[in-house]
Amino acid sequence: MKRTREEVDATLQIAKLNAAELQPAVHCLAFGPGAGAAAGDFCLLELEPALCQQLEAGDSLVIRGDKDERAVLCSKDKTYDLKIADTSNMLLFIPGCKTPDQLKKEETHCNIIHAEIFGFSNNYWELRRCRPKLKKLKKLLMENTYEGPDSQKEKDSNHSKYTTEDLLDQIQASEEEIMTQLQVLNACEIEGYWRLLEFDYEMKLLNHVTQLVDSESWSFDKVPLNICLQELGPLEPEAMIEHCLKCYGKKYVEEGEVYFALSADKICRATAQMLLQNAVKFNLAEFQEVWQQSVPEGMTTQLDQLKGLALVDRHSRPEIIFLLKVDDLPEDNQERFNSLFSLREKWTEEDIAPYIQDLCGEKQTIGALLTKYSRSSIQNGVKVYNSRRPIS
Repeated sequence: MKRTREEVDATLQIAKLNAAELQPAVHCLAFGPGAGAAAGDFCLLELEPALCQQLEAGDSLVIRGDKDERAVLCSKDKTYDLKIADTSNMLLFIPGCKTPDQLKKEETHCNIIHAEIFGFSNNYWELRRCRPKLKKLKKLLMENTYEGPDSQKEKDSNHSKYTTEDLLDQIQASEEEIMTQLQVLNACEIEGYWRLLEFDYEMKLLNHVTQLVDSESWSFDKVPLNICLQELGPLEPEAMIEHCLKCYGKKYVEEGEVYFALSADKICRATAQMLLQNAVKFNLAEFQEVWQQSVPEGMTTQLDQLKGLALVDRHSRPEIIFLLKVDDLPEDNQERFNSLFSLREKWTEEDIAPYIQDLCGEKQTIGALLTKYSRSSIQNGVKVYNSRRPIS
């Protein structure tokens, strides 16, 4: 049954509401025959304005996650945690329902608008910006590293390989975040599959390049691509030579020729990793001497080049250095701090910063993370941080 104006006025009088203070149009709501059944068929999603604009422009939002993972929602460039938010107010789905602003624009004088409720909900999905979950990306690619075209592994087709679509399906991150991380990992696309180079093979390629630079007396700031491919092509695939130059240098064009400016910091860092990966601990003084001797002539090694890769123990006698790669640590904040504090009881901010920098979200600082997950104290005049909870 549809309400009359008299019935509406009577209801307002009982509620002691002044009709003059309300909108002239009245919505009379009624549950449709299928409203109850339709309630479970819909989910409400609260979107920030930027995401709403992307949807309206025709872009897609994708929910990603395996059965054992918490679902995340990804836009083309950001990742969000999905959480259910309960509300004490019942949320009604009313097709064609008009807001007061819309009614004002239409200047309607219709007293009563009858609307049918199509469904209802007591909760909605709330989005919260989060860090992309990219640790799994390296794990997948490490299942089948590339050791060169002639390796036995390449002749065996049973090893895992992943296309861009495969990674988008399995990694809880937006496409832009995944592609950026592939660059960070120095991954390359070989025959349509994303691969990580076996570290020894990567160093073999780098050694070819640095030896050629030395033999030709080139500047490391101006390494010509074409000559590199001509000289090294008989030794390794040209695509791999160019990939190595991209990993360790910056590409630029001068007078129509392509050149690479090689990064001394990246080459020194990779050389240090090669030296450290075969030793549990290394005498610091001896390491620094061997390291400097191992890098190309003209490059200078500095411990600052090893942030997030190696850790120096200044309290041992003699001082030692050992491999500790940030990308081998847990992705979860609390687990990351537990891992670091189980390794070393007290940390200076300078030492711990490279190992927690990637945990910082938007507008979050290293200081804020340390305040939340650690306690500070002064030791020999230096501020140090230790765990807030016992570490087993």
